[in-house]
Amino acid sequence: MKSTSNILFWITTILVPVILILLAVRLLMSPIFVAVEYRTPNFPADSYGFTLEERLYWADISRAYLLNSAEIEFLGDQKFADGSSLYNQRELRHMLDVKIVVRAAMFVLYGSLVCIVGLGIAARRVNLWEAYLEALSRGGWLTVGLITAILVYLALNFNALFVTFHRIFFEGETWIFKYSDTLIRLFPIRFWRDAFIWIGSLSLGGGLALGYFISHSRTRD
Repeated sequence: MKSTSNILFWITTILVPVILILLAVRLLMSPIFVAVEYRTPNFPADSYGFTLEERLYWADISRAYLLNSAEIEFLGDQKFADGSSLYNQRELRHMLDVKIVVRAAMFVLYGSLVCIVGLGIAARRVNLWEAYLEALSRGGWLTVGLITAILVYLALNFNALFVTFHRIFFEGETWIFKYSDTLIRLFPIRFWRDAFIWIGSLSLGGGLALGYFISHSRTRD
């Protein structure tokens, strides 16, 4: 029984930060974040001429592509009013790569949710509910520690974090573009910095809630 308890404890603890971080990522892929982000104070204007309305329109199409089941032609067929393509071939290749990463991340998220719920049901049946709650709490505090470290690193050197992230998830230099490319015009570095901050903040809040409230409720009992 003790070995079963240890396995349940560690799997649950590790799954918590995975779920919280990926849930935050999924929340930021809603239309709301894009709409709010472009309207934040001092958000850089597009020096090549996109209006706010154009940015919102094209950014939402790009966001939708990452979550739908369409092939890359969904973006490849998008044209500006003058007939030119929304994205060049290099940008389309990167968007396809991003979609593959997003699909994998969502698969991990939903799989982790099913797993952690299943562990909870199993814990109930074999009288390990207290160990399960403790694991959730520890997972919350683990999330707090991880995210705090990442946010500190982000504050000190976001560019290094951004480059490291892309080198881990994307091949070579396929993610490097010209400032005149549509992807950079729609999603400048400020957009990604704020996205990292929001993902970190939401994950941190979720970790604090799990860590504190579960520990507090168990202490009162």
